[in-house]
Amino acid sequence: MAIAMNNHVFKGHRTLLGNKFVTYGELELSTNFDIYPTSKSGFDWGNSSLGSNQLAFSMLFQLSSQELAEKYAEQFMRDIIRNLHTRDWILSASDVVEWIEKHCELPKEKCNEPKAKVKTVNSIKKVKTVNSKKSKSNIVKDICKELDITQKQLAKILEVPEGTVSSWAIKNQIPRLGKKAIEFYIQNRKNQKIVDSYRNFMELL
Repeated sequence: MAIAMNNHVFKGHRTLLGNKFVTYGELELSTNFDIYPTSKSGFDWGNSSLGSNQLAFSMLFQLSSQELAEKYAEQFMRDIIRNLHTRDWILSASDVVEWIEKHCELPKEKCNEPKAKVKTVNSIKKVKTVNSKKSKSNIVKDICKELDITQKQLAKILEVPEGTVSSWAIKNQIPRLGKKAIEFYIQNRKNQKIVDSYRNFMELL
């Protein structure tokens, strides 16, 4: 089994409302739950949860074999995945391969391909992170900042009293229906931008 090496990167993103996305080479990374049924709720990181273990397996499986991924998923999760404490992170495929080569104890013919010159984008110890400030964030303030609106405007958008949004900010918690409404608004904004871009394009024709 030859380890697949290339310059692709794994990217993780956790939305303000808690949804998690992981891509590899700009394509969504499969959870591989059918062959490694650990976490039905999908991926996670920054902890030792089942979701983190699922992510560890899928990343290793992407670059090696099922046998290797199953054997080393938990160790990779402990060494790497649970240390990703930020909303956004990037790991190069080269770095993951480097970890595999360092920790793999399978028979040599199943562990490594002939040495290839692979330039590492970053070392795992220097994982690129975004929003790495350790200060506790406020979900309402973060959403308003990302959407470039005030809490008063958010209340108007959601058609709720301004005091309701203020109480969410104080509790640093948004109820499920509130999250759904915000997600719907964000998606509508994205769709509107697409429509506006199309209209501008048509006007230039």
